[in-house]
Amino acid sequence: MANSKRFLAFMKIIEIKTLRGPNYWSNYRKKLIVMKLDIGEFESKPTNEIDGFLERLKTMFPTMISHRCSKDFEGGFFERVNEGTWMGHVIEHIALEIQTLAGMEVGFGRTRGSGIKGIYHVVFSYMEENVGVYAAKVSVAIADALVNSKEYNLALDLKTMRKMREQDRFGPSTGSIVDEAVARNIPFIRLNKDSLVQLGYGKNQVRFRATMTDRTSSIAVDLASNKEETKRMLQQAAIPVANGMCIINEDEIKEVVEKVNFPLVFKPLDGNHGKGASVNIKTLEEAFAAFYHAKKYSRKVIVEKFITGHDYRVLVINNRFIAAALREPAHVIGNGKSTIQELINTENEDPRRGYGHENVLTEIIIDKETQDQLTKYNYTINTVLKKDEKCYLKGTANLSTGGTSTDVTDTMHPNNIFTCERISRIIGLDICGIDIMANNLSEPLELNGGVVLEVNAAPGFRMHLAPANGLPRNVAASVLDMLYPPGKSCRIPIIAITGTNGKTTTTRLIAHIVKNNGYRVGFSTSDGIYVQNSMLTKGDTTGPLSAEFILKDPTVEFAVLETARGGILRSGLGFGRCDIAVVTNIQEDHLGLSDINTLKDMANVKAVVVKSVKRDGYAILNADNEYCLEIAKTTICNIAFFSLNENNPVIRDHCKKGGIAAIYENGYITIKKGEWKFRVDKVTNIPLTFGGRVSFMISNVLAASLATYSYGFTIEDIKTNLGTFIPSAAQTPGRMNIFDFKEYKVLIDFAHNADGFKGIKEFLSTIDSPFKIGIITGTGDRRDEDIREMGRISAQMFDHIIIRQDKFLRGRKADDIVKLLVEGINQQNPNQSYEYIPKEVEALKHALSIAKPGTFITALSDVIDNAIDLVQSYLDKEREL
Repeated sequence: MANSKRFLAFMKIIEIKTLRGPNYWSNYRKKLIVMKLDIGEFESKPTNEIDGFLERLKTMFPTMISHRCSKDFEGGFFERVNEGTWMGHVIEHIALEIQTLAGMEVGFGRTRGSGIKGIYHVVFSYMEENVGVYAAKVSVAIADALVNSKEYNLALDLKTMRKMREQDRFGPSTGSIVDEAVARNIPFIRLNKDSLVQLGYGKNQVRFRATMTDRTSSIAVDLASNKEETKRMLQQAAIPVANGMCIINEDEIKEVVEKVNFPLVFKPLDGNHGKGASVNIKTLEEAFAAFYHAKKYSRKVIVEKFITGHDYRVLVINNRFIAAALREPAHVIGNGKSTIQELINTENEDPRRGYGHENVLTEIIIDKETQDQLTKYNYTINTVLKKDEKCYLKGTANLSTGGTSTDVTDTMHPNNIFTCERISRIIGLDICGIDIMANNLSEPLELNGGVVLEVNAAPGFRMHLAPANGLPRNVAASVLDMLYPPGKSCRIPIIAITGTNGKTTTTRLIAHIVKNNGYRVGFSTSDGIYVQNSMLTKGDTTGPLSAEFILKDPTVEFAVLETARGGILRSGLGFGRCDIAVVTNIQEDHLGLSDINTLKDMANVKAVVVKSVKRDGYAILNADNEYCLEIAKTTICNIAFFSLNENNPVIRDHCKKGGIAAIYENGYITIKKGEWKFRVDKVTNIPLTFGGRVSFMISNVLAASLATYSYGFTIEDIKTNLGTFIPSAAQTPGRMNIFDFKEYKVLIDFAHNADGFKGIKEFLSTIDSPFKIGIITGTGDRRDEDIREMGRISAQMFDHIIIRQDKFLRGRKADDIVKLLVEGINQQNPNQSYEYIPKEVEALKHALSIAKPGTFITALSDVIDNAIDLVQSYLDKEREL
């Protein structure tokens, strides 16, 4: 049916984000696509006003009948479309459905407004990242085609998505180990685009690639790759092997034929996965062809007696027999009517066969190997096979080329089990695949004439995980049993710190306490990544990649991770679970960015960290902050509160119920457990509090003390380390760094929002100075009212203000930011003294040049290193005089 109107205004994809960890949209569904979409004129055109839209949607996606949506019954989504819903919602469901049709069944989705009319966040789950992004893009194109009744090649998209999935996803063996790890709550990190995977974190990590682990002996792998050496060692151990020899040159072929006799097997000396192998060679002509084929893969070629019987693979893990399978190459069975091509087509229609590794069996592809195999029988693909005649299409029994497997684990004779377990020890492989040719495995090989053909490092698991016949075996479980036996931990402790202000100082203080209690600590902050005392990476490292950096380091025993808003919204958390989460406070900063417009929105972002705490862990929350208290209402782990006011009603009620808190009372940092008080130390003894004059630093100390106490550190250990944490440019760069000159002082601080400015204002009120100079700047991506407020607070605490604006314009002109700061200054005090010096370095130099005896200069800098280096150089020169 044609549309009564053609919609020419295209929807526009504004942004696509890929989330990989716990996130703003869901803590439990880590793999989500978030597409910010402008639906244009469809904002005023719901689906029930688009002629024929529902019918075309049903025609293209009949299977979408299973989408229940909010109706919670089959066909519920179609009913929503009939009633009228918005195009973003439809695109969400299309993106989910096309992934499912491409073999990646996903089901979670939601569509929410961004706060701007016509712009939506379309959120849906994915299995493979690149496929998810592709699905986001083409779902918009599909919706456009449906709206305008245009032809659309959906089959091409599905084929493309399947190919992308096969390129990106783990192979069956790697995937099975990862799936088993996830089932056991063992975290994993993919270390490259292939099959290298880390299980666990920090010092408790193990690595594997396909089915080789970091326990796999390199000597054993070399032995298994050298078939001649393997055969020699097995013969010496009285293991039955096929008679044969190794050759290099073609003139040796006749000699080996005379010694071993036909039929023969040719295979490369150091080949794998059946590559280059030719079996049942019966003529000299075939022998030369097989030799040249094997030479493509190895300089040396193994020639062995072809043993009649069945091809078996036995899997031994950690020197224990785990599974056995009968393998058969891809084949068809004649019916007396159909050609080989027709039989292959019929076989590929088996629903168990699919593209690549998507199903139990793989589609049979006609290639050169197939043609060569048919030539041996004097057949072509147009040959009609006799009824019940079996025709093999491949020379080896690999499942990836269409072969089949039958589980025979339960029929394995005890003598054969003993033999295979011996082989794994003789060669030295922790994960060992043994190829056997025999009539059966239910009798000892010595009795039925069976022989060991090969021993394989990195054997594939697919034949055991999903045999065409017989019982599937969860062989990956044995790998995990080996890598993480009972009592071995896969994790390291993680304390995550989030909030608006105080995150970095709290992170550093916690790391200081942890480090001095005997742990090798890795921590990430807004100024860099550290392991113990070494900075490994410089910069703002508060996102998921920085967390992953720490967790991948095999020397780290304890992780302390500053976790900022930006990384959570961009990619989710870089860890799945933590032991302790700290929320310092939630204040007005970064509002209006990434569609986080209110403090309630911001609290929901920060709550992602709290929701990642394990059930018996602790959320450390600020009882003086109303938005932290809102987070507490939905928290399922233990909660511990901190407050500058011991009479805070939340603290009182919490402790009456036996809860834990940290309070500032009578000049002490105190842990309160139930009704009991345990004083840690006087704030005047804690350098970070500047003699108790800086309340926001006292709050940071409370948070750090409570977090480490909740983890299990003693009061005495905490006290000792609070006393040795000295605020300085080295220990806490950009956090209340005071430089004492002979006649004046300079304070450098990272305060960059109104709440931070208020904290500095409170401290300056305790400073006796005849002349206070402030150097301030704004950040372009903040709201106008936020920048004005910083100007107003500056006018309340400084006698003279120097405005500088040479960095962090973020979409604005410097003059516009300066104008907003000046507006705030004038609103507070029309007579306020101020000047504008654009460059930070020049502004600092000017402030130092006009300083009078007793002057207190405060530089609120967004580039800490520049300011610290300059002031330190002036101080060094003064000391040299």
